[in-house]
Amino acid sequence: MKQLVLFALFLLICTCSSNAQNKTLQSQLDEIVSEKMVVGVAAGYSVDGAIIEQIAAGYADQKAKKKFECTTKVRMASIAKPMTALAIMQLVEQEKIDLDAPIQNYIPDYPKHAETQITVRHLLSHTSGIAGYKDGKESNTTTEYRSLYNALSLFKDRDLLFEPGTQYSYTTYGYTVLGAILEAVTKQTFEAYMHEHIFTKAGMENTGVKKYGIALENESKLYSRKNGKGKAKPAQENNLSNRIPGGGFYTTVADMLKFGNAVIDHIFVKKETLEVMREHHSLEKENNAYGFGWFLYNPKPNEGAIIGHSGGQTGSTSFLFIVPEKRAVSIILANTSRAGSSIDPIAVHLLHKSIEKDKKQK
Repeated sequence: MKQLVLFALFLLICTCSSNAQNKTLQSQLDEIVSEKMVVGVAAGYSVDGAIIEQIAAGYADQKAKKKFECTTKVRMASIAKPMTALAIMQLVEQEKIDLDAPIQNYIPDYPKHAETQITVRHLLSHTSGIAGYKDGKESNTTTEYRSLYNALSLFKDRDLLFEPGTQYSYTTYGYTVLGAILEAVTKQTFEAYMHEHIFTKAGMENTGVKKYGIALENESKLYSRKNGKGKAKPAQENNLSNRIPGGGFYTTVADMLKFGNAVIDHIFVKKETLEVMREHHSLEKENNAYGFGWFLYNPKPNEGAIIGHSGGQTGSTSFLFIVPEKRAVSIILANTSRAGSSIDPIAVHLLHKSIEKDKKQK
């Protein structure tokens, strides 16, 4: 991701064109499919609420020769995190959640720690000290957790990596805790709340929680590249019930563009709240700035000018960029994990195209 950020900044600052920019979006997608870097991929961008381009290439089901379309449902992976963060900030606006209260206020039996207690602020910014997946087996588990509260049992008694608020360490499990807090506060399931307050508000009709072993209509198969090398091959499905708020949704390109535009239009939270989410909360010594649910892709002093998130898990590599002041959104979704080296340049190309389109319109 750090290389992606640097590449993005290079494109935005320099006046020369890269090789990627000299190719059409369709040709770039076709190329990574033909080279078997990904099996299926779709991408698009919008400016000022209007979709400028939506393109797909490859297969949703390679064996059956079923084409990957812009309407194909695919895992979004960690792009779920800004959605969960927005849901939490809705409750902060309603004064149902306090950013700086110990999380035991909402989950009383969550283990307390010797010194500083974990807060919602820590969870949103990955400064809680909660570790990530213990190993690949845990990441690729098939274990079903009946609720987010039950999923906490997987990691809540493990030692913290550091005292909360003193360092940054990216962890999906921190967002599992946020989901459990949301359920405790709202008395709704996380899934029901997200449908009502995020997906429906944005008009996202093809986005939801991906449930293990349950096939969706027009859903892609899962593929992966071993260690990010070689050709993409079929992958075994893993169970996402331990990480739904941090990486358990499926979606489409069109729905993600709707989401980005809803963020820009302040459909979810007030402008002032979004500004807080776009501030650097991941500590000054951390190079890759993080807000509340957002990676911040611009240099200081305006780090939050470009926000977004990347995602990677079994059967998914994804990138979302939003440039609020330019009213530009770009998204790329692939059904192949460990494909970032092939998709990074295209993601940045989309970001560049959306910004350039905004400039031309003005």
